[in-house]
Amino acid sequence: MDFLRPASWEEALAAKAEHPTAVPIAGGTDVMVEINFDHRRPEYLLDLNRVGELTDWEVGEDSVRLGASVPYTQIMEHLRGELPGLALASHTVASPQIRNRGGVGGNLGTASPAGDAHPALLAAGAEVEVESVRGSRRIPIDEFYTGVKRNALAADELIRAVHVKKADGPQQYSKVGTRNAMVIAVCAFGLALHPETRTVRTGIGSAAPTPIRAKAAEEFLNAALEEGGFWDNGKIITPSVAKQFADLCAASCNPIDDVRGTASYRRHAVGIMARRTLTWTWESYRGTAATTEGAA
Repeated sequence: MDFLRPASWEEALAAKAEHPTAVPIAGGTDVMVEINFDHRRPEYLLDLNRVGELTDWEVGEDSVRLGASVPYTQIMEHLRGELPGLALASHTVASPQIRNRGGVGGNLGTASPAGDAHPALLAAGAEVEVESVRGSRRIPIDEFYTGVKRNALAADELIRAVHVKKADGPQQYSKVGTRNAMVIAVCAFGLALHPETRTVRTGIGSAAPTPIRAKAAEEFLNAALEEGGFWDNGKIITPSVAKQFADLCAASCNPIDDVRGTASYRRHAVGIMARRTLTWTWESYRGTAATTEGAA
């Protein structure tokens, strides 16, 4: 196994173009596990730790540009207001040591359905910025996951950053694991309210071959909130609406039985998380709306 260590982003792109099979490594929290267990034996490792710009982030007027290697701890500490769903997801990642090393780019590169960041990125409607010596492009998160641990990257492309719109409403994240830390998700659920567009987006992890959205559930809830005037009147969402939303989220899953949980348990748990996160986010939205009206 050869170890490539570029000193700049341009050198990294050149190395990836010359060695398309090279496996990028930054935090190494996924790659090293696979290598240590001999599940993977790449011909080349492409170390990106000297590329400092990958650990930078920029908060713009409408969105955050998050470098691929920004550690989860930095997201938790500095971007909780702009990216609340992703900050909550970051809290559930493994241990403090791994949160200090791992970043969203690694989750995206591995594209495991159990990656903790995926539901939050789906719910927020992120875009993945990728680049090669041929140029750069942005891939909508809905088009990024193409199969089990497969993504839309070309062989010569690297993930440079993730663009996430700043939250315009409450966001939540929930995860079920076999213990409280250092655990792969049995299933996970992310939810984001977008009052500016009067829409709701979801993200589900570890309950299908890829991270997914519960689109039928979103369409139902969007229609129910609009028809009931909930965005304007701020009323409590009725139990029947919450239950139907939860049932549709559970039905959107296509899970498997494995050592961490059964398919039926995963469906059930996703439904519970969907109902709870909807309740939490809507209560937060109602509180914010009431405060805004009071100030006016």
